[in-house]
Amino acid sequence: MAAGTKTTSRLEERFRLWDNDGSGAIERSDFEHEADGIIEGLGVQGTPKAQDLKQAYLAMFDHLAGAAGASRLNQEQFVRAAEREIISRGDAGFGQVVRPTIQAIVNVLDRDGDGEVDASEMAKWFAAIGLDSGVADEAFRQMDTDGTGRLSVSELVDAVRDYHLGKNDIPLLGR
Repeated sequence: MAAGTKTTSRLEERFRLWDNDGSGAIERSDFEHEADGIIEGLGVQGTPKAQDLKQAYLAMFDHLAGAAGASRLNQEQFVRAAEREIISRGDAGFGQVVRPTIQAIVNVLDRDGDGEVDASEMAKWFAAIGLDSGVADEAFRQMDTDGTGRLSVSELVDAVRDYHLGKNDIPLLGR
């Protein structure tokens, strides 16, 4: 499968996962629903960090919807907006659109305040998105590119970027 085809396929899968009600369109409420599920799965409801996580998800939706000129996105609109706003812009696109959400995720997971995520913290994230612990352990190992036993926001952004570009197969999308 060519990288472009793999990218489109992964964006289509991301769309499917965000389309919570199977309506064929994603809306702001779908992003809110995902954020709420993660917040609940991590047991951080009502905290400022949880609110920041929800706002980061909603900002990502707002960015993509604004780029598409729509308040709800069908699959074609989503893929086109994500390819234009994130994929085709490389590090700049991932930095602007994806990094704030990953930073908010790290802020919620980071129990010891070091700004990074260790394997046990990451396992909580994977459980919250519906992946089993064996998958989490292997994914963590693959993402820990500097071998420190901790994942920085940059390592996580790079893993998400490389996943969507077809450069790795780390299961990052969840259920």
